[in-house]
Amino acid sequence: MDEDRDREEAKGAKGAKGAKGANEANEAKEPAPAGMRQGLTSYGDTGFSLFLRKAFIKGAGFSDAALQRPVIGIAGTGSAYNPCHGNAPQLIAAVERGVMLAGGLPMVFPTISLHESFAAPTSMVLRNLMAMDTEEMIGAQPMDAVVLVGGCDKTVPAQLMGAASAGKPAIQLITGSMLTGSHRGERVGACTDCRRWWARLRAQDVGEAEIAQVNEQLVPSVGTCSVMGTASTMACIAEALGMTVPGGASPPAVSAERMRIAEATGAQAVAMAREPDRFRPAQILTAPAFENALRVLLAIGGSTNAVVHLAAIAGRCGFEFDLDAFDRLGRETPVLVDLKPSGAHYMEDFHAAGGMATLLRELKPLLHLDVLTVSGRTLGQELEAAGAGFAQSVVRPLANPIYPQGGIAVLRGNLAPGGAIVKVSAASPALLEHEGRAVVFEDAADLAARIDDPALDVNADDVLVLKRIGPKGAPGMPEAGALPIPLKLARAGVKDMVRISDGRMSGTAFGTVVLHVTPEAAVGGPLAHVQSGDRIRLSASRRELTLLVSPQELTARAAANPVQQPSAERGYRRLFLQSVLQADRGVDFDFLVPAGPKRRLPGR
Repeated sequence: MDEDRDREEAKGAKGAKGAKGANEANEAKEPAPAGMRQGLTSYGDTGFSLFLRKAFIKGAGFSDAALQRPVIGIAGTGSAYNPCHGNAPQLIAAVERGVMLAGGLPMVFPTISLHESFAAPTSMVLRNLMAMDTEEMIGAQPMDAVVLVGGCDKTVPAQLMGAASAGKPAIQLITGSMLTGSHRGERVGACTDCRRWWARLRAQDVGEAEIAQVNEQLVPSVGTCSVMGTASTMACIAEALGMTVPGGASPPAVSAERMRIAEATGAQAVAMAREPDRFRPAQILTAPAFENALRVLLAIGGSTNAVVHLAAIAGRCGFEFDLDAFDRLGRETPVLVDLKPSGAHYMEDFHAAGGMATLLRELKPLLHLDVLTVSGRTLGQELEAAGAGFAQSVVRPLANPIYPQGGIAVLRGNLAPGGAIVKVSAASPALLEHEGRAVVFEDAADLAARIDDPALDVNADDVLVLKRIGPKGAPGMPEAGALPIPLKLARAGVKDMVRISDGRMSGTAFGTVVLHVTPEAAVGGPLAHVQSGDRIRLSASRRELTLLVSPQELTARAAANPVQQPSAERGYRRLFLQSVLQADRGVDFDFLVPAGPKRRLPGR
């Protein structure tokens, strides 16, 4: 940001081109402004804008030498309300070190931070707001590349959505998973074990004193959930998409290796800034890269939430998510990773087994190996650099999976004309082919009021149905889809039932739970007209979800009870309800998705 160059740019901005004259059209196009010279504030005088910016940045103590370097924005998401990002200060310091060592200038800036347990009514309501915040701050502030620091469930999707729309070179840094704890010699970790122990409390298998002891051990450190929940799933997907440095998905939050990953991320961001046209998100987030990510989602037995998040990220890149094509991938992509809730191990074990390199090595026959990653090398080249595998028991060989097909299946039928999903790898096999009587709850309040009522008319072979927890219904599609087993059945030893809703469930949850029923009840989908006593048939093998009620009867019910779509008077809630899309389109806002024809994804 030297004085001579500042004056020259100021003159150029005012149109003083002097002797160039008629030869200007023949001259090479000037490169786009970079570093602190880009995206100047509008005062009507570009030279003054640059002059004023330099005055203030000098006030922060920066030297001219520092201001000549590529500028690397670091999106910080640390918050006292976000224990998953409790290591953010240390990570950011390591990123800054990597940026400086590589010759860049790190500039940390804050964005919204979301934690699943500290956002009401659900963090999913705020995911799109965080994506907008991320996109606008990347575009509004001068930076040549950006490091996205995130980990908790909705933060990584929000950051990737925002970065995809902003278009500047971006690289994801995962905060990392927490450690596991121990209760009376039993290894425990959030949050599959949280749900398991809470179910035991409801069933009166344990008392208040023991559950308090367990509570002290479930989250023994900062970091994201230690199982293959949504956070770990999105970490693996980010690496599969090519948006992290190699090995970026699995190191624990409190490990030295996570700090070294952060330093390497900062250094790579500088390299990306020096070749911006090669490393824009559009060059990384391609159709083959998304197909790789979908394969990984299926092979890890990953969170059902990732289906929604991948649809949203892909939508920002001009793709339309094809649920049926995704299901076809699932039929040929087995579950290989033996992690809770689909298996037995934890993220620490996955990392010790070699992490994503071990998994991708097994999946090689199913992957596009020529896709570019943020390292500047292809996925195939990265796998070659990772070297040979070693003996371990967490990632199974392709020929010996823990589940023969992908962890998630797509269902269709008159109850879900737009699709629904079920996590078959975490379900009870006997319930995946089931017909039962519907026991209906109209909304979350109705569920809370009646689920533990001793007089509730419910049997173990019934189907629990919860309405109005979809994108508009709750709003925000909360993780209430894994309905609790009715108290009187839980105390009788019932562990699982078929449960159906238009909402989501935590990636750490387990059971035979049908989710994301589309269209949702709140916009008039067939789910709105299900009544207690109706018969519902689930067939995972045939991919069917059928309400055994005639079309004529459903039409009559809809006419007798027309749906009033929810609305709000003001603020972000009003914007959300006016603009949010359905689950099959990622629950993004309609005005954030690029206009024009969409390419189908996956394409085979």
